[in-house]
Amino acid sequence: MQKPTLTAAQIVRTAIEILDAEGLDGLNMRALGKRLNSAPTAMYWHVKNKDNLVRLAVDEVWHEIALPDPGALGWRAAATKLATGLNETLHRHPWLVQAMAGHFLYGEGKSRFDDSLLAAYEAAGLSAEQADQAAAASFMLALGNAVGASANVALARKVNLDGGDPAEVMRESIDEATRIAASFPRLRARLESAGAGYNEAPGDTFAFGLTAFLDGIERRIAARG
Repeated sequence: MQKPTLTAAQIVRTAIEILDAEGLDGLNMRALGKRLNSAPTAMYWHVKNKDNLVRLAVDEVWHEIALPDPGALGWRAAATKLATGLNETLHRHPWLVQAMAGHFLYGEGKSRFDDSLLAAYEAAGLSAEQADQAAAASFMLALGNAVGASANVALARKVNLDGGDPAEVMRESIDEATRIAASFPRLRARLESAGAGYNEAPGDTFAFGLTAFLDGIERRIAARG
């Protein structure tokens, strides 16, 4: 029986599965070939190298974000949906933050998202330059919100690979960080409040920041008349 032909789409989807489970360090052609029951060399026919594979995987993930119509929803609802979709995607795939920091990423998926984000802010009445600035700012808001969660996942994976107990290492680190923070009055008051932990952000931090940002955009538009 002839073996089914391997496709680039299969390789990219399997790469995303590995990235979700093991992060950037866990992705290599040998691991990919093992999952696909193919020789590692077969991967290179479709994806050239690991850097290009990461780029293709990231661009595939961009397609998970729904693109709203600003004309139907209104610019603010569309901008909120896009920023929220990006934030959720970054949390769903923690390795994305690392990929953005170490790879030059481009492709149809990212371009369609970027174009939709610009369309939302242009629908608000912003100039092309202002829309570009607003789109970049909302992008960074989502990215910044996801950095902490991504770092925690990467740290836990690294400690586990080193043979340690991620939960114990995290607990020791937090205890030491809390001890240092307690020397500062505002941090001490926060730590002493119910349910607060050092370096923990409230669950609605992203929503608060996005709302404040969009409120600011609306005020600028209103002031312009």
